[in-house]
Amino acid sequence: MRPATKIARLDAIRQALLQTRVGSQQQLSEILRDQGIEVTQATLSRDLDDLHAIKMRYPDGTLAYWIPDSSDQTVLEAATVIGGEAGEESKTEQYLSKILSGLITSVVTTGNLLVMRTPAGAAQYAASALDRQSLDGVLGTIAGDDTVLVITSDASVAQERAHWLIGMTSGDE
Repeated sequence: MRPATKIARLDAIRQALLQTRVGSQQQLSEILRDQGIEVTQATLSRDLDDLHAIKMRYPDGTLAYWIPDSSDQTVLEAATVIGGEAGEESKTEQYLSKILSGLITSVVTTGNLLVMRTPAGAAQYAASALDRQSLDGVLGTIAGDDTVLVITSDASVAQERAHWLIGMTSGDE
């Protein structure tokens, strides 16, 4: 059973796209309905945009939605992307801004480490959003319940990313 929240719905969509080749919003809507999630076409379209889902042609010729992941670069290069370019910096910032706005309560750096605080229960979601993007100088994240540790390549990158995160989530970027 899933809570009736946008975050839960986005997670259900992400899981559906990871487990099944979904070729249409209608097919995705049916998958969600089977899970007890009713969604309008307009909401589903916005959710796919929030997840940066794109349609791509797989090597076998099928068209299906796919969510870009920095670890899937070889798949992206081998396929023909339909409808936009993955990996644009502005798209990354838009995606992270939508996900992280309202989730980051504070950011502190020490050396090459960045400590990001979130409301209780939100740290893993925030860390996952960061991990899915290819961010220069960010080596990885570790998440607890309300704290995300972001490991960067050096102290200057940690400071730069801290300012970037605060600016992005407060709408200053």
